[in-house]
Parts: sequence; C-alpha cells; structure tokens
Amino acid sequence: MDKSPIDIAAELVQLEALTLFELKGEWRRLHRMAPPKRVSRDLLMRGITYKIQERRLGGLSPSTLRKLAPLSAAEDAVLQQKAVPPITLKAGSRLVREWRGVTHGVLVLDNGFKWRGERYASLSTVAEEITGAHWSGPRFFGLRKSSSRPPAKAEPAGAKD
Repeated sequence: MDKSPIDIAAELVQLEALTLFELKGEWRRLHRMAPPKRVSRDLLMRGITYKIQERRLGGLSPSTLRKLAPLSAAEDAVLQQKAVPPITLKAGSRLVREWRGVTHGVLVLDNGFKWRGERYASLSTVAEEITGAHWSGPRFFGLRKSSSRPPAKAEPAGAKD
C-alpha cells in the first residue's frame, strides 16, 4: 500500500484525459498483454482501473478466492459438456471427397476405414494419405463445419468408387 486512496483517485481521473491509443498502451503496461480486440473505451477504463486498484490496495482476499474456486470448476464442467459430440458413422457407409481432380471413396468399417483396398484406423490418417498433409479427417470429409470447401457426399454402400 504505497499510495493513499486519494492518490489513486487522482490517477484514475487522469485516465479520463487519455486517448484510446494511450489507454491501450496503459492496458499493455498493467496487464502485460495486448488488450482485447474491439474493446470499448469504457471496458478498457474498467480493466485499467481495476488493475491499478489491485496493485495499490491488493487483490482479492484468500477467502474470496476460495469462494470463487467452485464457480470456476462448475464453469469448466459446463464448457466440457458443450464439447462437440463425437461423429458416429454406420459401418457400410461410404464417404466421397474430390481432391485435386480425383474422387476418393472411403468405406466405413466396424473398426476403421477402407480406402484403396487398405484398412486405416483413423479417418484423419486417410485424409493425410490423400493430401500429404495433416488434416482432421472429419473436417476433410465434410463431417465437421468448414467454410472453405464443399462437404463430402455420403453414398449407399453399393455405389461405385
């Protein structure tokens, strides 16, 4: 506690006179990281103000941190529940994807995938064999959202390769 509350109040009043550019510089100095993109002046001021007060007067008390810990754990649990559901493909389904002018058909097996007569444990391995680079197999075959390429077509098992 090297400054009195009156000195802190005077420092906070001086923040009002700073430009947005100067506020972002102050954020970087206090938080040791870049400010969030497209943050309003008001939120920049609040973040800087809190950090100044925290440094001068101390942060949250240990009892408050203990009370917040279960809330953080509960939030983590909620975020984990919102994870992307796994993709389930029925054996016998065929995934088709065109890559550089060549159409590739992959047959879904009970315990893997079949492409060009070879069995693969992972759809990502098949995508990597096709492209020569690491790919997410579900994304490559259009099973996950992607904005830059059309989704793969699912065909019945009897369709030609």
